[in-house]
Amino acid sequence: MALVRARIAKRMRSLNLNSYEDYLDFIRADNQGLEIEQMLDAISTNTTQFYREPAHYDYLREVLADWLNQGMRRLRIWSAASSSGEEPYTLAMETMEVIESRRVDFRLLATDLAPSVLKIAIKGEYADDKVEPIPTLIKNKYFNRIKTSQEILWQVRNEIKSLIIFRQFNLSVVPYPLKNPIDIIFCRNVMIYFDRQVRSRLVNEFYRLLRPGGYLFVGHAESITGLVDGFKCLKPSVYRKE
Repeated sequence: MALVRARIAKRMRSLNLNSYEDYLDFIRADNQGLEIEQMLDAISTNTTQFYREPAHYDYLREVLADWLNQGMRRLRIWSAASSSGEEPYTLAMETMEVIESRRVDFRLLATDLAPSVLKIAIKGEYADDKVEPIPTLIKNKYFNRIKTSQEILWQVRNEIKSLIIFRQFNLSVVPYPLKNPIDIIFCRNVMIYFDRQVRSRLVNEFYRLLRPGGYLFVGHAESITGLVDGFKCLKPSVYRKE
């Protein structure tokens, strides 16, 4: 929260505003809605990377392989805090590696509060250092290497981009305007910024939207114990709807 306050204070200083009330009035008077985007970016924490918490992706592959071997041919995944796109693109690539040549109706929803990071995600271009965690074979398969006069960029190929729908979304406002059933939800390292009441509403919405047997992945520093009945903890930070 200290970081958020510092960001807001910096934004207020740039506008020569002395109080939160003045800043709120400024936002309300902005008919174009430009300042609300600045504010959303300021309060959002956008730390992310490709293959962050890699054990989750190992387990994801096991779950998907089991489902597909049982004949599952429709798959819906939600990256609920997608930031600048590294998580949903990792999810999409890993899922396609499991699907292989099977004909599966697969779609992935990627949402975030901050408009600026969603723009980065939709563009799908990353600097050389950003793609270092990606295995070389995966990177060469799903990215185009672009050499500019200043740097080397890696651009996500359209076959992966076409699987993902990016949307701006506020997780603290329920009910969510989504259609169930969802098979897998990734919501990692977000709930630590919410109080218990908001976390409870959020987890109950996840439970409502997940199909029976669906999975919820949270951050390794997070737990949903005591927030809702009906989830079984399979391992730390991995839950299944019973």
